[in-house]
Order: sequence, then structure tokens, then C-alpha cells
Amino acid sequence: MTSLSFDFSGKSVLVTGGTSGIGEAVARTFSVSGADVVITGRSREKGRKILEDLQDNPGQSHFISGDIADSRFCRRLIDQACDLLDGLDIVVNSAGVIHHANAEQTSDAIWHETMDVNVNGTFYTCRAALGKMKGRGGVIINLASDAGLTASSNLTAYNASKGAVIQMSRSMARDYGRDNIRVIPVCPGDVDTPMLRGEFVQRGIDAETGLKQSAESVPLNRVCTAEEVAHLVLYAASDSAGFMSGYPLVLDAANRA
Repeated sequence: MTSLSFDFSGKSVLVTGGTSGIGEAVARTFSVSGADVVITGRSREKGRKILEDLQDNPGQSHFISGDIADSRFCRRLIDQACDLLDGLDIVVNSAGVIHHANAEQTSDAIWHETMDVNVNGTFYTCRAALGKMKGRGGVIINLASDAGLTASSNLTAYNASKGAVIQMSRSMARDYGRDNIRVIPVCPGDVDTPMLRGEFVQRGIDAETGLKQSAESVPLNRVCTAEEVAHLVLYAASDSAGFMSGYPLVLDAANRA
């Protein structure tokens, strides 16, 4: 992983969805940059593995297992993270799901799971974190998608959920700016993660074929990496981006320009 020049020593960071894909890359990059990190996800086994990998980094690392679709868990998560890290400076909401389906193919179960994780879980975590950040300031970064801005075919629930994340983030940025809290939606295009590869499986194609097809529409002729998204997240969370809040940060190599 390419190292960054950002120094997050002494900063306290919570990353949801931190056991896979973008969330994992974000957690690892913050840890390398000196931050104390709490990672949450549903897999205890993956959590233990990541903690082992991070143990030689400068900051301390912790894992809390749970489901962010449960509002009660999100309240406990924020409380525990604040206790472990003596407060929270940065929260990154990265947990998400995707289903390849148009409106007619989107069952009630698909719709509700997508909204429960992508929208409700992000909201529950933000709501709990905002109460802790008032009085000390902080940064909340919500992983949305360029699909939330312009939509993608056969992703009805996913498009709707990411559009909601963008508007939720913009609303909170306006409401909490005077509390010195920045809220930023980050909107990547296709990123080579287990979630994207899982969507290829839903479409009945192998990963390499799917990545090749995705790259064909991108001027740089490739999809984004999780580490590249992590680098943007760290910049947005840094003091260098201190006047940045509310507006979506798009990382899609002009794919939808």
C-alpha cells in the first residue's frame, strides 16, 4: 500500500464495514498514518485477522462485532468507541450491500436489506456520532457512489440508497457546520472490491470479465482500487480539507462527466 504524507497521530477514527473492501482499506490506511482505529463489521474472524495485521502500526486498533442495521448496536458502538479512544474525531461509514436488479426484480427483501444497511445504518451511526462530536468538532465521511448522482442500470435499490446517503450527508453538513463538524459524501465509481465482484456473480459473469467490461467505459481504462478511495477519504478527513463539507467528492475518472 502506498503511504501518505498525512499524519493522524493522536486522532480517533471509527470505520464501519471495516473488514472488507473500501472500509478495510480505509482502516488500514488510517492505522498506517498513526490514527487510533476502531473497526466494526459482522465477521469476528475477519476482525481478528485485521487486528493482527495492524498490531505493528503506531496507533492502537480495536474491533467491535455487530450489525449497523440495528440502531441499538450503533448507539453502543459509538459509546464503546468513545470509551476505547477517549472520544471520536473521525467516523467513516463504509458498510454497504448491492443487488443487481431492476425495479421489477427488486423484491421486498432486497429493497429492505439495501435500505437497512446503506441508508439506515449510515444514519444511525451518524446520529449517534454527532451527539458525541458536538462541542469538540469532527469529520464524518459517508461512502456513497457516483450511482447515487447519475444512476446505473439494474441497480434500482442501490441507486436510491446512495442518493439518500448523499442528501443525508449534505443536510447534516448544513445542520452541524456551526458545531465544527464536517460531513462529506464520497462517491466512487466502480471499485475492485469483493462487493463489486459479488455483483458480477449476480450478473452471471466472472470477475475478470466484469472488471474488463467496467473498465471499457472509463477513460483511464481501469476501475478504481480500494486504496485510491482510502487516499481520498484521508485527504477529506485531514486539516488540508478543513473548508470542505457537504459537497460530494466524486472519484470515477470522468466516467460520468
